[in-house]
Amino acid sequence: MPFPNFDPVLIHLGPIAIRWYALAYIAGILLGWRYGVGLIRNAKLWPPAAPPITTAQIDDLILWVTLGIIVGGRLGYVLFYGRGAFLSDPLEIVKVWHGGMSFHGGFLGVVVAIVAFARVNRVDMLRLGDLVAPCVPIGLFFGRIANFINGELWGRPTTLPWGIIFPGAPDALPRHPSQLYEAGLEGVVLFAILLLATHRLHWLRLRGAVTGLFILMYGVFRICLENVRQPDAGFDHMPFGLTMGILLSTPMVLAGAWLIWRSRRDPPARLEPAAPRQPAE
Repeated sequence: MPFPNFDPVLIHLGPIAIRWYALAYIAGILLGWRYGVGLIRNAKLWPPAAPPITTAQIDDLILWVTLGIIVGGRLGYVLFYGRGAFLSDPLEIVKVWHGGMSFHGGFLGVVVAIVAFARVNRVDMLRLGDLVAPCVPIGLFFGRIANFINGELWGRPTTLPWGIIFPGAPDALPRHPSQLYEAGLEGVVLFAILLLATHRLHWLRLRGAVTGLFILMYGVFRICLENVRQPDAGFDHMPFGLTMGILLSTPMVLAGAWLIWRSRRDPPARLEPAAPRQPAE
């Protein structure tokens, strides 16, 4: 099956190119923000505790998270997949126009943003993570769709009838559309699992449980999909069939399982949301 003739640029406005990839980030952040607001406003999800932050505070949080995604995603790509190129050209780290973002780097960037926001605003870090985690699959879905439109991060060769010949691949072999697999598992399925946990199982009452479930299931899905995803250039001959994605996702599985186990041992805490900080006089 030939690759659809997608243009990665939606529209040109003079010298400015509006790319699908940028729109995917914007859509994921905005829709995730609105979904988070909806979680805060749904008081039935949180008893006996209150939501960790107010709807006013989440407007500030989204800025912290956005910086974490961009800075962490770029740093992660350069450090995990750049094969040391930044050592000879340190400015490569800030050259985002060259492309290259890493989910695991973005994940760590968001973790840092959540920890910093929680400390500044005196709110519970894990419960704040429980609010953010259900929103993340929305961004993952749009991001993977954008990867497909860009014709990047393709899969391994396959004989399945839906294999696609990607124009940027090193050969003309049909390959797994692994970007769409990831959009389905990391986006749609993971969102549904977290929706079940928050709205039916009431896991938002358990400190850190939803955070742990997200981390665990993303790690499991990513490890499974690495078997059909083409390894990144320079990392395609790692021992025992490992890939960089597997190495980075395995600690997520362990950390997620530990957080769920920990949340089941602790009784639901009766916590009140932190009051918004008063402006300095």
